[in-house]
Amino acid sequence: MKTASLVLGILAIIGMIVAFFPCLGSLNWINIPFASVGLIISIIAVSQAKPGEPKGGAIAGLVLCAVAIVFGLIRLIAGGGVV
Repeated sequence: MKTASLVLGILAIIGMIVAFFPCLGSLNWINIPFASVGLIISIIAVSQAKPGEPKGGAIAGLVLCAVAIVFGLIRLIAGGGVV
């Protein structure tokens, strides 16, 4: 679960970077729901981690997905994608 959240976070950040290129901003309509699923999986992974287990991968996935959502929304608003 922790590895899946980290992988989804990395893929969400890559999608966000690609969507920053001109004429590709509409990819945020796909990337934001994808990052939201990754955020939910990351929250579940952090909450289900046992006290002795490292949960750095889940926290990293949580942060990456949250950053991808925030910057994706900013890009959509700035580009006129959200009216």
